[in-house]
Amino acid sequence: MPIISVILGEGRTSQEKRALCRALTEAAVATVGVKPEQVRVVINETPLDHYAVAGVTFAERAETASREASS
Repeated sequence: MPIISVILGEGRTSQEKRALCRALTEAAVATVGVKPEQVRVVINETPLDHYAVAGVTFAERAETASREASS
């Protein structure tokens, strides 16, 4: 029974997360030969202030992008 864990920055809609779960389930069925009922998907949403690359959080990146778009 595959258990697929996804860490995702917060902000996705329920529809997007459901579509992701369906796509991951289909991929597991196609690649490892299990039944859809055997696939588990766990989505862990991370606040954008808790996730950084090169020392800059995604919240900071979003703020910068927003300021630049309004300039």
